[in-house]
Amino acid sequence: MKKTRLLPSVQQKIASFDINGVSEERKEVLKPLIQYIKGKIIENEQIKLHFICTHNSRRSQFSQIWAQAMAAYCELEILAFSGGVEVTAFNENAVSAIKNAGFEVSSEGTENPVYAVNYAQDAPALKMYSKKFDDTANPEKNFAAIMTCSHADETCPFIPGAEKRIPVKYDDPKAFDGTPQQDQKYEERSNEIATEMLYVFSTVQQQKFV
Repeated sequence: MKKTRLLPSVQQKIASFDINGVSEERKEVLKPLIQYIKGKIIENEQIKLHFICTHNSRRSQFSQIWAQAMAAYCELEILAFSGGVEVTAFNENAVSAIKNAGFEVSSEGTENPVYAVNYAQDAPALKMYSKKFDDTANPEKNFAAIMTCSHADETCPFIPGAEKRIPVKYDDPKAFDGTPQQDQKYEERSNEIATEMLYVFSTVQQQKFV
């Protein structure tokens, strides 16, 4: 694939992450995702990753954005999606964390705004908004359903069209809304997800031809 020209601010942020900090326990959690992506590459099939959380407002949004950016950084071609069990909105604190990470963000609408999130100079912006997992913007079949929270994993025992279900759960920064730690915790969760997505795609990249 043609090398994507990431925004310099995003490129700089990615360079600050250290995948050596990913624990052995988390590597085991991420292994099925790595194996799924490798399997699709071997079969020369399109890679569709659908990140699912309850409200599609924080963790699944972080995951979709960082997965798309990290795949581009590692020169791997994927399509990343996100959805939830309920529709709310892309949380404003999460949006702020993404902006602070170097992404260019604009929005339209009020109740459930649609955010255009740019991560590259030569790739279309990601259209980010809260939606159900079966929204028309999301894939109908041949995708991996990546469950980013326990509640969604428990309340959605079946995701139609998913060929693989992979739990990769993260703590919810919502617990710190309205507290002095709010911005710090959102940034920590964004960075944690970013680092793990970098680990996933860099591992796939290294093993691609092995």
